[in-house]
Amino acid sequence: MYPVDLPAVDETDLRSASEQYLSSLESRHRDNEWFQSSQTSKVAITANNVRRLQVFEDDQPECTVLGLHPAGHPTQVVALYLHGKWWCVDDVLRTSSKSRSGLLSVQTIMERVIVFILSQVVERPSQEEVLFSLHPRTESCKLLWRDGQAVGFYTVKHKGSLCGSWSGRGYLLPVLDTVLVRRSWRRRGFGLQMLDDFCSSFSREEVLGVSTPLSPSMVAVCRRFLQLHKEHGERLYEVEAPGGWTQRRNIWLNIQLGRYSSCVNEESNPASGRTARNEGDDSSQKMQT
Repeated sequence: MYPVDLPAVDETDLRSASEQYLSSLESRHRDNEWFQSSQTSKVAITANNVRRLQVFEDDQPECTVLGLHPAGHPTQVVALYLHGKWWCVDDVLRTSSKSRSGLLSVQTIMERVIVFILSQVVERPSQEEVLFSLHPRTESCKLLWRDGQAVGFYTVKHKGSLCGSWSGRGYLLPVLDTVLVRRSWRRRGFGLQMLDDFCSSFSREEVLGVSTPLSPSMVAVCRRFLQLHKEHGERLYEVEAPGGWTQRRNIWLNIQLGRYSSCVNEESNPASGRTARNEGDDSSQKMQT
């Protein structure tokens, strides 16, 4: 079994286990233990190679897990300390449960750790840059499971939820906020699947939002989706928080008017260096609200 399949823990369990282990590591005087990070390399388990990783945007109360990294490379996390042992990142993203398949709502703290790993560790394009800000602990998320692996996720701002810890305003409509599909699983239609699931989940809402700005790959996902589902053409809007009518732009209309033309050009030009792919199936939407 993998961490997500083991008995549920809460934030307090995670924090206390991390602190106890780190304390024992700092007081250790014997030879180092080693973690085999690959067939050809290993990492020394020392206090200098272990750091606390903050899981949520709102850190009160603080929720952290321990990450192991090679000496001098703190952003290159190779393992996490969970359930009393070190697990390589790939194993943390796996499940042995056949019931975990397709898009499933995030319910446990371990599933939220998986969302954290996907957004902050696995798909990190460089040592300094991350795709997303940390998500709030109450963020509504769905993980996409395929062949025993977590291959992507999307998050939603619900109608009425606060626009941020700094704001007293609430969203005026449901908003698709962030979308990610792992690089090795792109070009398989998962971006379309997640957008379709979002729209289906709020079938009674007349209008739905997608957080601005739309990345080139997200424009491609929306274009393809709206070509297949014309009934959503007047329903899907690019929105700024909190989503009043003056903060909404109809996505299909903007596509028809060519207002995303730069995005289309970047998709069709491999030399552009952007992350868009064929029909946007590699959607990696970074949206700040």
